[in-house]
Amino acid sequence: MYATLPLLQITDFPDIRRGKLETLQVNLGYRCNQACLHCHVNAGPSRTEMMSRETVDEVIAFLRLSAVRNLDITGGAPELHPEFRRLVVAAREAGVHVIDRCNLTILEEPGQEDLAEFLAEHQVELVASLPCYLEENVDRQRGNGVFQASLRALRRLNGLGYGRTGGTLSLNLVYNPQGPALPPPQAELEADYRRHLGERFGIEFTRLFTLTNMPIQRFGSTLISKGQFDAYMALLRGAFQAENLDSVMCRSLVSVDWEGYVYDCDFNQMLGLPLHLPGKPRVRLAELKGRDLTNSPIVVRDHCYGCTAGQGSSCGGALNQP
Repeated sequence: MYATLPLLQITDFPDIRRGKLETLQVNLGYRCNQACLHCHVNAGPSRTEMMSRETVDEVIAFLRLSAVRNLDITGGAPELHPEFRRLVVAAREAGVHVIDRCNLTILEEPGQEDLAEFLAEHQVELVASLPCYLEENVDRQRGNGVFQASLRALRRLNGLGYGRTGGTLSLNLVYNPQGPALPPPQAELEADYRRHLGERFGIEFTRLFTLTNMPIQRFGSTLISKGQFDAYMALLRGAFQAENLDSVMCRSLVSVDWEGYVYDCDFNQMLGLPLHLPGKPRVRLAELKGRDLTNSPIVVRDHCYGCTAGQGSSCGGALNQP
């Protein structure tokens, strides 16, 4: 695995500062039932890092005492964590909206037979990875059989009311480019997804999010091995749009790693760039209780151009759309 941080350290990315904290994004660990080529977390079945019960308790305590209204749970496959369901229930009891970043195939894993019903019962919003509507492309990127398993999961979720027109259960799909290219316009691609998945498979969904592949971890290492890293960074920098700076996710979100330390975003977490507080090399979530982060500086490096290129990219998809 090639390290990309040394290639990203020198940057002229604009200084940006935080707004109001609205979302707590929590990475429960790097274990996953898949090992996708575009994964910026380098997650997979062999990873063993998992958040402890005590750290999950810290997350729950923070949710109860803070004004955060959204809990964004990620991994790996966060549903594999033994504390996932307890965390969801505690957040919902605290009046917090829960988002689960789901790879869809997890619904067919042993021990997860009732997962879909659990998510629906607690009105968890799903952000589900489906990097293309074509079977060949999905299986190439995520493994043989993944597309068909994803279709089965989507049909099951639709049957529970997820993604239905006029319904209250949100099912958002996520598209990632197959290689070192920017995503196409989100609205146009969403229409293609709706037409293809609806007409061929009878599947409905709420929205499509297009995400730019970040030049870090597994994807960044692949770029280096193929001699494409510099060209991809030139693409991101050349497509920089200053208007995206107002909407980047790090202005309203903090990211918590499996050990309980805090970062400005999930990408900084993967690069080991902790949230900055004067006099503290690393900050635990518990240390943010009662602290107002508004207007504090955000740690930036060259990978930040990935969030501001073209239509922009965030955990909620494109930042500016027609």
